Amino acid sequence: MKYLDKRLVAVLLWLVGWQAFGQSTTTSIQDAFNTYQRQTLQERLFLHLDQTTHLTGETLWFKVYYVDANTNQPLTVSKVSYVEVLDKELRPVLQTKVALSPDGAGGYLFLPASLSSGQYLVRAYTNWMKNFDAATFFEQPLTIINPFRPLGLPLKQATPAYQVQLFPEGGNLVRGLASRVAFRVADRADRGIAAQGWLLTAKNDTVARFATQPFGMGSFEVTPVSSETYRVVFRDKQGQTVTQPLPTVLEQGYVMRLDDQNGQMTVSVRSNVSGSSTVYLLAHTRQAIKLAETKSVQQETTFSIDRNRLGEGVSHITLFDANRNPLCERLYFKRPTQLLPIDLTTDQPQYAQRSKVTLTASTGGKPADLSMAVYRLDSLASGSSTSIRNYCWLTSALQGTVENPDYYFQQETAETRAVADNLMLTHGWRRFRWASILADETHRPAFTFVPEYNGLIVQGTVTTPSTGAPARNVMTYLSVPSKLIRLYTSISDSSGRILFEMPDFYGSKQLIVQPEPEDSLLRLTIVNPFSDKAPGTRFAEFSADESLSASLLSRSVGMQTQTTYLGDRAIQYRPPAIDSAAFYGAPSESYLLDAYTRFPTTEDVLREYVLGVMVRKRQGHFQWIVPNTPYREYFENNPMVLLDGVPTFNIDKMMAFSPLKVRKLDVIKNRYMTGPTTFDGLVSFMTYKGDLAGFPLDSYQIKIDYDGLQVQREFYAPRYDTPKQRESRLPDGRTLLYWNPDLKPNAQGQINFYTSDQDGTYLVEVNGLAPDGRVGTQQLRFEVKRTIK
Repeated sequence: MKYLDKRLVAVLLWLVGWQAFGQSTTTSIQDAFNTYQRQTLQERLFLHLDQTTHLTGETLWFKVYYVDANTNQPLTVSKVSYVEVLDKELRPVLQTKVALSPDGAGGYLFLPASLSSGQYLVRAYTNWMKNFDAATFFEQPLTIINPFRPLGLPLKQATPAYQVQLFPEGGNLVRGLASRVAFRVADRADRGIAAQGWLLTAKNDTVARFATQPFGMGSFEVTPVSSETYRVVFRDKQGQTVTQPLPTVLEQGYVMRLDDQNGQMTVSVRSNVSGSSTVYLLAHTRQAIKLAETKSVQQETTFSIDRNRLGEGVSHITLFDANRNPLCERLYFKRPTQLLPIDLTTDQPQYAQRSKVTLTASTGGKPADLSMAVYRLDSLASGSSTSIRNYCWLTSALQGTVENPDYYFQQETAETRAVADNLMLTHGWRRFRWASILADETHRPAFTFVPEYNGLIVQGTVTTPSTGAPARNVMTYLSVPSKLIRLYTSISDSSGRILFEMPDFYGSKQLIVQPEPEDSLLRLTIVNPFSDKAPGTRFAEFSADESLSASLLSRSVGMQTQTTYLGDRAIQYRPPAIDSAAFYGAPSESYLLDAYTRFPTTEDVLREYVLGVMVRKRQGHFQWIVPNTPYREYFENNPMVLLDGVPTFNIDKMMAFSPLKVRKLDVIKNRYMTGPTTFDGLVSFMTYKGDLAGFPLDSYQIKIDYDGLQVQREFYAPRYDTPKQRESRLPDGRTLLYWNPDLKPNAQGQINFYTSDQDGTYLVEVNGLAPDGRVGTQQLRFEVKRTIK
């Protein structure tokens, strides 16, 4: 009896210890995960493009939506988005910076005739997003056709070329353990194909037979034998075959299998590792933990998951060992129901040319940020752009091309669930690395790029020319010569990095960057703010045929007539509201020089009527002395001297500059602090045009052409309110009837626009985002005919 009691006590102690260990591991991973989630902002951008097929000479219009990647709720942290178009060689051919604001972030890119026909990629990101994988960037394929150049189509292949991808569920194949292997078969355009498949051994024995399901995806079962090699063979309807070896089979390890039956999910874990081991299963939806459970496994164990516990959208299910190493992982999709309702109706199903269209848009009484495009459908424009619903709930969490994302949002059936499961197995990806999350504080990777909280940040480096080594603690200045007096300062850090925060910096300007004179031999470099990371989207092969000829000719003629007859009327900008006051605010003294006697030298001007500046000469050089008014004393050092906002440390050069070129002079008669530096007073000269008026710069003052934020451009469309306007002989070849990145229906919920001279079927596309994170999209079609019966 005593022996039995001792055994029982030993077992209980082992169970308590194992449970405590399991709880410790569980808590450790959960705490690390939650800490990472709290401390690491995850941003997401979505671009609503007016169309995904354009001709050169047209304008690509877009709206930037900026949300929290975990909640889809609007964010206000970053203030700048970077938008670019990449060609198939991954070279940026167009780039711009668009301000992010609660009032909407509309932008545009003119497509010049220098672009060749082909497939391109539009992508967008913030400065903070550059810290993470490029797969977190927004990416959207774009087709550009240059009607004035040969299409440059690739030579037709004698036989079609297919790509086969194989994905073991959970990530691994292990000897002797049954596993599900998902596959995807796609053509050169990255479209899934229909094919039959076989799993064969080296002796051509058939292990499994299978066929592709929608979008070229499917799966099969295999229990690999260590002494055997396998290959998968697919054959299309034309008899063309393609072969792919099975992924490497591990001698030891773990496999995972998820089954979903009637709302109850089971995750089976199998292992051929000798002895008993502890495993930990964590499931999270958009970085919110939904399940955390520990079990012991000896050959096999099963976790049960109530489907209702998982959040909507894509969930990640990860298996860890006792040392917190991830063993297996897979994704699961739950169709969202919490969507923004958008209802669209037109007052007529058909319209004549140059007629008024009245469209009613409703979001069920919920406030929402909306954008809308109306364009003609033809063989060029098929209406296949990515919607905000599909992106936020599905495609942003996946890797690669997702064909027809709308398919996964229709009413669920056994087939749609199976296809969605194949999608999760073939397009798996996560926004983070577990090693980064589970590392201790001292080993977590540092973030290189900071969020642009207040506006554009211009980043640069300071180095030693002879060695290229970073130079630290170097004071640097950045100026933008103009009538708006701005000065930005930065001290280089230990890596030689300098950061200039420049709110309200719009348009293309010339920057002048410089150190102080004693550091004039150092090298200053401004860094390209656009990411050089390769995109995650695969470029589909560009294809076109004779069926496009009629649509291409019609659209090209329409584009050219619009350009010819509208001219500058179609290009209207909305300048931003910018504070015109100098950065230093109200000066102690201010002089409009035209109100005084015009003396020929700066020395005469300062001596005769500028009270706040005393001119002295020491050792043959001029010195300016400014009073420190609050303390009734004079500064010993020269004040900061600016010419159109550019620091000028050589007082002798400033004295030689003609005062007849100066419109205004400001004086600050107290110590002035800006950023990390302090000035002993300040004297600011302003020329008539804000262009330095020929003032010679020193060799260490570097001039750089730099693009600031894009100035918003208004979409132009003619109106046909009167018979005279409707009878105008000016042709109207528009195929894009309406674009509005900040849709605001009137009191009746209506939007009005006019048809053009182009007949056809037109598509209305609306995307929307509510403050609570609900997203929605809606489409509507109507007809335009020459005459209506």
